[in-house]
Amino acid sequence: MTRYNVRASEDKWRNTWRDQESFKVTEDKTKPKYYVLEMFPYPSGRIHVGHVRNYALGDVVARYRKSQGYNVLHPMGWDAFGLPAENAALERGAHPKTWTLDNIAAMRVQMDQMGLSLDWSREVTSCLPNYYKHEQKIFLDFLKKGLAYRKESMVNWDPVDNTVLANEQVIDGKGWRTGAPVERRKLNQWFLKITAYADELLNALTTLDRWPDKVRTMQENWIGKSSGCHLEWAIENSNDKIAVYTTRPDTLFGASFIALAPDHPIAKQLAGSQSGFDEFLKQCAAGGTSEAAIEQAEKIGFDTGARAVHPFDQSITVPIYVANFVLMEYGTGAVFGCPAHDQRDLDFANKYNLKITQVVEPLSGEKIEITKTAFTDDERIINSRFLDGLTIADAKARAIAEVEKLKCGHGTTQYRLRDWGVSRQRYWGCPIPVMYRVSDGKMIPVPEDQLPVTLPDDVDFSEPGNPLARHPTWKYTTCPETGEPAIRETDTFDTFFESSWYYARYADPHNENSAFDADKAAYWLPVDQYIGGVEHAVLHLLYSRFFNRAMAECGYYPAGRNDLAEPFAGLYTQGMITHMSFKDEAGKWVDAKSVQKDDKGQWTLIDTGAKVTPQRIEKMSKSKRNTVDPQDILDAYGADAARLFVLSDSPPDRDLEWTEAGLDGGWRFVNRLYRVFAEQIDVLKNTDKIGAELNAPSKKLRQKAHQTLHLCAKDIEAFHMNKAVARLREFFNAFEIAVVNNDIDRGVLREAAEFLLIGFNPMIPHVTEECWNMLGHKTMLVDTRFPALEESLLQNDTVTMAVQINGKTRASITIARDLDIKATENIALEQDDVKKFLSGQTIKKVIVIPNRIVNVVAG
Repeated sequence: MTRYNVRASEDKWRNTWRDQESFKVTEDKTKPKYYVLEMFPYPSGRIHVGHVRNYALGDVVARYRKSQGYNVLHPMGWDAFGLPAENAALERGAHPKTWTLDNIAAMRVQMDQMGLSLDWSREVTSCLPNYYKHEQKIFLDFLKKGLAYRKESMVNWDPVDNTVLANEQVIDGKGWRTGAPVERRKLNQWFLKITAYADELLNALTTLDRWPDKVRTMQENWIGKSSGCHLEWAIENSNDKIAVYTTRPDTLFGASFIALAPDHPIAKQLAGSQSGFDEFLKQCAAGGTSEAAIEQAEKIGFDTGARAVHPFDQSITVPIYVANFVLMEYGTGAVFGCPAHDQRDLDFANKYNLKITQVVEPLSGEKIEITKTAFTDDERIINSRFLDGLTIADAKARAIAEVEKLKCGHGTTQYRLRDWGVSRQRYWGCPIPVMYRVSDGKMIPVPEDQLPVTLPDDVDFSEPGNPLARHPTWKYTTCPETGEPAIRETDTFDTFFESSWYYARYADPHNENSAFDADKAAYWLPVDQYIGGVEHAVLHLLYSRFFNRAMAECGYYPAGRNDLAEPFAGLYTQGMITHMSFKDEAGKWVDAKSVQKDDKGQWTLIDTGAKVTPQRIEKMSKSKRNTVDPQDILDAYGADAARLFVLSDSPPDRDLEWTEAGLDGGWRFVNRLYRVFAEQIDVLKNTDKIGAELNAPSKKLRQKAHQTLHLCAKDIEAFHMNKAVARLREFFNAFEIAVVNNDIDRGVLREAAEFLLIGFNPMIPHVTEECWNMLGHKTMLVDTRFPALEESLLQNDTVTMAVQINGKTRASITIARDLDIKATENIALEQDDVKKFLSGQTIKKVIVIPNRIVNVVAG
């Protein structure tokens, strides 16, 4: 059999595309634009199979849109700052910059091997000064607009990475990278005022109809808009008051305590002199500041001994506690507890023997006992005087009206969203371009003509913490206003700062004077199709939406271009790659590549034959030793086989189990496709026109070709890549039979061959380009337009319709398309299954929807 030289063919076509600059684009207003972007990778050193799937998906879209006549921008770059580089420096004795740039060079080669249709001339690398120079200018513009500011606040501190984490970077109370339990610390930090756009970010979610619902819901919940009430509780025997924000003013008569954040200004005043308070504060500091961390931690409190006066009745007082579950950054840093109707408050009340008063009952009036489980249904108010009998909504409005009448508070709207803390105590990040004058501590922005503020190369990682803070020379500078000594800011930006605007830099990546030209950005943006993991739903994606609006406010886009508010018009979140994992008899993880199934069906180690136990099929990870190196796959099977497997095995939004059998199946199909063309090329190279009168087999093949390509295009546009592959493979089966059938019109056969290659090209570009070339085409397949399809061939001559009896499907019929209603009804009623289910019943009505369904109403 003819053998396909995978490596030679794939190398040849990648070199040809590169030499011909097939994917290099510039602005062209004569064409519709299409911007395809996958989330840019962190340069860890090698691509992983998740990258293979992610970039293959984007490449299908990019190649398909190019064939449709779009001016397609499909760029690539590197999210190149971050703590892993510093950790590598510690482990390997390498400099973070050297380690990062070497990794980029290696990964660029691997990506090239995948045959991706990338415009490498637009490559960006976020750790290079020619990128972060503009980032520093963006920050200074935010500073001028009041969108960046510095304040002292409680922060999440990762004790392993020795840096601050944003709330979004704390997962289940632990650092998102290290997994270390997060601590609370008070530090001066830089913030970006994302809350200024809270309403706009929330309302605009309704316009993102090409985003997954789950992502929009996650962002809506994270922004967390709520209506409630600010009210003041007087402190007994004191002129001081405690401001409280609540979304449940209807439950005020159920209040049994006030809880203050540990760093609330009045907490120290009320409890500071008492024994054990300092130890209590240390215990609170050991927990993180994120809601997840607080939710999981044991709820503890410190009784200040003071009492607060109820705003509706001065004869009622409740104890004031300092509690670890209240944060100063949320609301007012104080809450009132209603144990009967909030589980956290109930747990706290039970722990400290506090009063529990039920103020909400079921509409049925059913008596319920509240001891260990709070009653949280929103039904009807009781035991609340003037609120009794009201619904929850009416009681909230009535309570707020009373608060405003008493002049002790007011109704208000609040957000869960907090401003974004961007300070990080590390070396390998973008320097924050400010300094502090030594004489008075005044913050001074670095003049724009002194940008970029670059990182020093001579840094010492021998001690924990940020090496910039102890650098002997770099941090010392001169105040540009007075010439006095000044100290540079030694914090660097959160790496999400870089990824919040990189999509716009791709529009004009070589601009030395500004981040990008406004008109070029206006041509390319928004990104038409963005692809990446759902894990970035409330990190990168929300930050980018804010950043885009902030840049517009600072004049980075043409005035009045409201259509540029959202950076990503369409979003697709792909599933993970999974693989079986194994443990040996000692319970240690075993490299999945070293395992085989023996003749008895037992999993064993290849080298020793020792038994291993299969574990769960789960996300690939180095710790579980169930990863697969894409380089091994590319070397052994080639890019097309790998691409075909990740595109065909399951819907792209679902997890994909990596199997050798699936990969081998892709490889065998690529070879089979090539072999048919190579062995039948004399037949397929003919350039005969399609005959005027076609026999039945020729008509059938031609109709199959047009319908397959039409539906394949629809599948790609809907991200049903696996369906597109299945359709094309089915068409190939018919084509493979037809190619040796002398009854097929040669013009039809040639058209079918071309349609097959055009359909498969976005998925397996190398082998289809090779076969296209064998057909004698002078224009490469990558530059070939998607063909016009004949409308008359896109519909079948027959149609299959369901036959329902009283709404339940009982049979199906295949009839001529557009058959008249009475004939359709007669055929349906003659079906054996229909007769069986109608036995003993009277037909009352028959409803026929032509070409779709027959419904018999009987009784």
